Amino acid sequence: MNMNKKIIGISGSPIKNRNTDRAIKQLMDETGYAAEFVKLSKINVKPCYGCKGCVKDNVCKTNDDFPELAKKLLDADVVVLGGYIPFGQLDGFTKAFTERLWCMKHDNTLLKDKPWATILNGLEPAALEAANKALAKKLTESDRVNLLGQITLSGNIPCNTCGKGEKCRTNAPHKMRAVKNNPALTIDDFPYADFIENKRVCEEITTLASTIVSAS
Repeated sequence: MNMNKKIIGISGSPIKNRNTDRAIKQLMDETGYAAEFVKLSKINVKPCYGCKGCVKDNVCKTNDDFPELAKKLLDADVVVLGGYIPFGQLDGFTKAFTERLWCMKHDNTLLKDKPWATILNGLEPAALEAANKALAKKLTESDRVNLLGQITLSGNIPCNTCGKGEKCRTNAPHKMRAVKNNPALTIDDFPYADFIENKRVCEEITTLASTIVSAS
């Protein structure tokens, strides 16, 4: 345990304590660092307005919760960012947060070389891969962070729990049958995934935690 080091985990998932949240917390726990967890859906972080009020001092002038969160980012030794992929693209909470990092890059590039890790949760493999690459490009090329690793999780189909089930004509399993080329699949063939049961993910979390400790 190294409680002198600080790690902050930021989740863009609005679902309470499901895979994205739990994976972020697990990764932070395995580092042994003093950890803080922030759920973007519980605070107010708007998209960037492009007002350029931050250019002179790297401080965002929008009156919401991001300026305070920015201080925590600078104070942390490591940042873990988690999000999910609804409708084939990065969720709005995470996207707004990454936009707001712009205020920290003028001239000084305040996040340069700070260790980061990402965790993305998605249903469609191609969309998940594309979003993962886009997020890595944004963080490394624009914000110039030291991206130590990225972990992907298998997303859950909300249709499993919405109550409409197979009766819904726009049910996600209809699409997944086509993706998997198996018309016999039912909603029961797409159970709620739990990352803790996924050996690959658990091993990647442990490996990434070790990488974080070595790098920070």
